[in-house]
Amino acid sequence: MIDTLKNLSFQAIFDASADAMMLTDDAGRIEIVNSAAEQLFGYTADELSDLTLEMLIVPRYRKQYRYQQEFFFTRPIKCSMGAGNELVAMNRNGREMLLDISLSPINMPHQLHVLITFNIANRRLDAQEALRASEERLRLAKQAAGLGIFDYDFKRNIVYWDEQMRILWGKHSEKTVNYEEFVAAIHPEDRAARQTAIDKAMDPTTNGEFKAEYRIVDPNNGLERWIFARGQVYFEAGQANRLIGVTRDITEQKDFQKKQYKQRKEAEIMIKQQVAERTASAIAHELNQPLTAISAYGEVVLQALNNDVLNSDNLKNALQGCVEQAQRAGRSLHELLAFLQKGELITEQINLNDLIHDALNNMYTDDDRWFDLVLHLKQHLPPVQCNRIQVQKVLVNLFRNAVEAMSGSDAPTLTITTTRHIMAGKKMAVVVVQDNGPGVDRAIAKRIFEPFFTTKTTGIGMGLDISRALIEANGGQLWIDPDAGQGAKFHFSLPFAP
Repeated sequence: MIDTLKNLSFQAIFDASADAMMLTDDAGRIEIVNSAAEQLFGYTADELSDLTLEMLIVPRYRKQYRYQQEFFFTRPIKCSMGAGNELVAMNRNGREMLLDISLSPINMPHQLHVLITFNIANRRLDAQEALRASEERLRLAKQAAGLGIFDYDFKRNIVYWDEQMRILWGKHSEKTVNYEEFVAAIHPEDRAARQTAIDKAMDPTTNGEFKAEYRIVDPNNGLERWIFARGQVYFEAGQANRLIGVTRDITEQKDFQKKQYKQRKEAEIMIKQQVAERTASAIAHELNQPLTAISAYGEVVLQALNNDVLNSDNLKNALQGCVEQAQRAGRSLHELLAFLQKGELITEQINLNDLIHDALNNMYTDDDRWFDLVLHLKQHLPPVQCNRIQVQKVLVNLFRNAVEAMSGSDAPTLTITTTRHIMAGKKMAVVVVQDNGPGVDRAIAKRIFEPFFTTKTTGIGMGLDISRALIEANGGQLWIDPDAGQGAKFHFSLPFAP
């Protein structure tokens, strides 16, 4: 192999070069030309032979070329003639070309030869201009969107960040910062959730996508700002190597969402009050007549007892009337509830995780949500058999109760989990809805599903009672975990489709 390479001719190696090359003598006469140079200038090797290189230079640049050539021969070392001072050559068709020309001396016995390499400077300048334009567009886009860029090097434990990031973090000079100092500016209550998102993105079995919302605290003035971060983890040999992403200040958006939420809650309270008033009016209308009759029969009995006028037939009739009117009141209530919940229960096979997403979208859109949402939805869960509308109402009620309970929390977090359990010997899907609010003590937990029992100042205490009835009508159960720790934790089950 080595012997074969030694036998290669200079011309073969010369022609193999992708760059345009010429070999000249110390007077500048062209001796050898490779095929790339033939294509560049449009002449054949025979046509260029014995011409001087100066003849290929545009006349107005020949004086400059002669000066550079003379300077080279006073000290013939490898150099670039065009570095910062490009020369303009001309091809056979008369088209001018801006060229970088590199000179390399080749010393032979009694003769100096010069190897000349040509590179079209226009391409380099075009590439530089394209890069400059691209960087300018990126800068303008970043400025318009208010984006900051970061690069977290896991191995070196260093974060590289741009000026926008440094402004948000209150660090106006350092272009890099160690990760611990970077995290120190993040609100303590948000660090765990953000780190969980990073750990998930660093898992090589995932797609490496990172997304999180968290607060930062400016060390200079204590001002809190909400940050949305999104990025991509890059892996090397199966190990997380770096996280590159962007951040955006969403403080104004968060404030607007909270204002919208407050306005929506006020509107919902007014609607609930109107519904409660109409429901109470309907109940009062149905109960008023039988209760009046019961009261009248009771007065007859009391008057007879007070006057010692004991007529067994009269007493019996009065008490019988009380019983009949009480039963009438009960039937009226059942008929009213049946009317409010009328309709045959129609069930279908439903993907439970999709139903949860639908309920969340029905409650708030992503742009409106002002609480953190953590989803632990079991994948490949078999479909459940239920009534879509009824179960969705239960989900929305549980979600809204959780959000209301967290209204005083600095970092409200709603966690939703789906899994499967065996209950009473039957496989069931189980949904867990947990908040991080003040929680529910055992005394309240025992009564929380009672009709008209409520801990809200504006509630009527029917939401959970109706929710339990709906879940039971769909073949499941709804209950509260009294030992949930922080926050309230509700569970409900649904049967899998046959």
